[in-house]
Amino acid sequence: MLFLMKKTLLGLGLLTLTTFPVAAADSVGGHIGTSAGIHYQSDVSADSAVRYGLNLDAVNLFRGGSVGLGGEVAYLRNAGGDNFGGLNPYYGFGLGIGVSLGAYTGITAYPHALAGLSYNVTGPLSVFVEGNAGVNVGFSNAGSGIAPRVGVRIGLNYRLR
Repeated sequence: MLFLMKKTLLGLGLLTLTTFPVAAADSVGGHIGTSAGIHYQSDVSADSAVRYGLNLDAVNLFRGGSVGLGGEVAYLRNAGGDNFGGLNPYYGFGLGIGVSLGAYTGITAYPHALAGLSYNVTGPLSVFVEGNAGVNVGFSNAGSGIAPRVGVRIGLNYRLR
Protein backbone atom coordinates (compact mmCIF):
# COMPACT_ATOMS: atom_id res chain seq x y z
CA MET A 1 0.00 0.00 0.00
CA LEU A 2 2.83 2.39 0.82
CA PHE A 3 4.38 1.76 -2.60
CA LEU A 4 1.04 2.68 -4.17
CA MET A 5 0.86 5.94 -2.17
CA LYS A 6 4.42 6.85 -3.18
CA LYS A 7 3.76 6.04 -6.83
CA THR A 8 0.52 8.05 -6.79
CA LEU A 9 2.18 11.09 -5.16
CA LEU A 10 5.05 11.05 -7.65
CA GLY A 11 2.64 10.63 -10.56
CA LEU A 12 0.48 13.55 -9.41
CA GLY A 13 3.56 15.74 -9.00
CA LEU A 14 4.84 14.96 -12.49
CA LEU A 15 1.38 15.41 -13.96
CA THR A 16 1.12 18.80 -12.26
CA LEU A 17 4.47 19.93 -13.65
CA THR A 18 3.80 18.72 -17.20
CA THR A 19 0.16 19.70 -17.80
CA PHE A 20 0.29 23.43 -17.21
CA PRO A 21 0.98 25.55 -20.28
CA VAL A 22 3.96 27.86 -19.91
CA ALA A 23 2.86 31.48 -19.87
CA ALA A 24 5.01 34.60 -20.01
CA ALA A 25 4.93 34.99 -16.22
CA ASP A 26 5.74 31.43 -15.18
CA SER A 27 8.93 30.40 -13.43
CA VAL A 28 10.79 27.32 -12.21
CA GLY A 29 13.14 27.07 -9.29
CA GLY A 30 14.45 25.23 -6.31
CA HIS A 31 15.07 25.66 -2.61
CA ILE A 32 16.99 24.32 0.37
CA GLY A 33 16.27 24.67 4.08
CA THR A 34 14.16 22.46 6.31
CA SER A 35 13.47 20.58 3.07
CA ALA A 36 14.97 20.60 -0.41
CA GLY A 37 12.90 20.74 -3.55
CA ILE A 38 11.95 22.04 -6.95
CA HIS A 39 8.91 24.06 -7.94
CA TYR A 40 6.89 25.53 -10.78
CA GLN A 41 5.22 28.89 -10.16
CA SER A 42 2.48 30.44 -12.26
CA ASP A 43 1.32 34.04 -11.88
CA VAL A 44 -2.45 34.30 -11.40
CA SER A 45 -2.46 38.10 -11.55
CA ALA A 46 0.05 40.95 -11.22
CA ASP A 47 -0.04 40.51 -7.42
CA SER A 48 -0.54 36.75 -6.89
CA ALA A 49 0.82 33.37 -7.94
CA VAL A 50 0.36 29.66 -7.35
CA ARG A 51 3.40 27.46 -6.68
CA TYR A 52 3.48 23.68 -7.17
CA GLY A 53 6.44 21.88 -5.63
CA LEU A 54 8.11 18.55 -4.99
CA ASN A 55 10.07 18.28 -1.74
CA LEU A 56 12.60 15.82 -0.36
CA ASP A 57 13.12 15.52 3.40
CA ALA A 58 15.91 13.47 4.99
CA VAL A 59 15.45 13.12 8.76
CA ASN A 60 18.45 11.53 10.52
CA LEU A 61 18.95 9.45 7.39
CA PHE A 62 22.49 8.35 8.25
CA ARG A 63 21.47 7.29 11.77
CA GLY A 64 18.66 4.94 10.77
CA GLY A 65 16.17 7.71 10.03
CA SER A 66 13.70 8.30 7.24
CA VAL A 67 13.48 9.89 3.85
CA GLY A 68 10.31 11.65 2.75
CA LEU A 69 8.89 12.69 -0.60
CA GLY A 70 6.16 15.27 -0.69
CA GLY A 71 4.24 17.75 -2.74
CA GLU A 72 3.06 21.26 -1.95
CA VAL A 73 0.61 23.73 -3.42
CA ALA A 74 0.89 27.32 -2.18
CA TYR A 75 -0.95 30.54 -2.98
CA LEU A 76 1.36 33.58 -2.84
CA ARG A 77 0.36 37.25 -2.72
CA ASN A 78 2.51 40.39 -2.86
CA ALA A 79 2.38 42.28 0.43
CA GLY A 80 1.95 45.59 -1.38
CA GLY A 81 3.23 47.79 -4.15
CA ASP A 82 6.19 48.90 -2.06
CA ASN A 83 9.56 47.30 -2.25
CA PHE A 84 12.27 47.93 0.29
CA GLY A 85 15.63 48.41 -1.43
CA GLY A 86 14.62 45.92 -4.10
CA LEU A 87 13.19 43.42 -1.57
CA ASN A 88 9.64 42.40 -2.40
CA PRO A 89 7.65 41.04 0.58
CA TYR A 90 4.96 38.42 0.05
CA TYR A 91 2.70 36.16 2.10
CA GLY A 92 0.43 33.21 1.48
CA PHE A 93 -0.82 29.83 2.56
CA GLY A 94 -0.12 26.31 1.43
CA LEU A 95 -0.82 22.63 1.85
CA GLY A 96 1.90 20.03 1.83
CA ILE A 97 1.39 16.27 1.69
CA GLY A 98 4.22 13.81 2.23
CA VAL A 99 5.12 10.14 2.42
CA SER A 100 7.96 8.96 4.65
CA LEU A 101 9.94 5.70 4.34
CA GLY A 102 12.48 4.28 6.77
CA ALA A 103 12.45 4.16 10.55
CA TYR A 104 9.17 6.07 10.39
CA THR A 105 6.85 5.02 7.60
CA GLY A 106 3.73 7.07 7.16
CA ILE A 107 1.91 9.99 5.59
CA THR A 108 1.62 13.62 6.71
CA ALA A 109 -0.39 16.71 5.82
CA TYR A 110 0.91 20.21 6.55
CA PRO A 111 -1.47 23.17 6.16
CA HIS A 112 0.52 26.35 6.77
CA ALA A 113 0.86 30.10 6.43
CA LEU A 114 4.01 31.61 4.93
CA ALA A 115 5.83 34.90 4.50
CA GLY A 116 8.92 35.76 2.50
CA LEU A 117 11.11 38.27 0.70
CA SER A 118 12.21 38.03 -2.91
CA TYR A 119 14.91 39.98 -4.71
CA ASN A 120 15.29 40.24 -8.50
CA VAL A 121 19.02 39.69 -9.10
CA THR A 122 19.08 40.21 -12.86
CA GLY A 123 16.67 39.68 -15.73
CA PRO A 124 14.85 36.43 -15.19
CA LEU A 125 16.74 35.36 -12.03
CA SER A 126 15.51 36.11 -8.50
CA VAL A 127 16.30 34.78 -5.02
CA PHE A 128 13.98 34.40 -2.06
CA VAL A 129 13.95 33.59 1.64
CA GLU A 130 10.76 32.28 3.21
CA GLY A 131 9.40 31.08 6.53
CA ASN A 132 6.30 29.01 7.20
CA ALA A 133 4.33 27.83 10.22
CA GLY A 134 1.38 25.50 10.64
CA VAL A 135 0.34 22.15 12.03
CA ASN A 136 1.65 18.76 10.98
CA VAL A 137 -0.95 15.96 10.93
CA GLY A 138 0.68 12.56 10.67
CA PHE A 139 -0.12 8.86 10.60
CA SER A 140 2.82 6.43 10.81
CA ASN A 141 4.05 3.13 12.17
CA ALA A 142 5.10 5.10 15.31
CA GLY A 143 1.57 6.39 15.87
CA SER A 144 -0.47 9.38 14.82
CA GLY A 145 -0.68 12.94 16.00
CA ILE A 146 -0.93 16.65 15.43
CA ALA A 147 2.00 18.94 16.24
CA PRO A 148 3.09 22.49 15.46
CA ARG A 149 5.69 22.79 12.71
CA VAL A 150 7.83 25.60 11.31
CA GLY A 151 10.13 25.72 8.32
CA VAL A 152 12.50 28.00 6.44
CA ARG A 153 13.84 27.95 2.91
CA ILE A 154 16.11 29.92 0.65
CA GLY A 155 15.80 29.51 -3.08
CA LEU A 156 16.03 30.64 -6.67
CA ASN A 157 13.38 31.41 -9.29
CA TYR A 158 14.06 31.55 -13.02
CA ARG A 159 11.36 33.29 -15.05
CA LEU A 160 10.50 31.50 -18.29
CA ARG A 161 10.31 33.70 -21.41
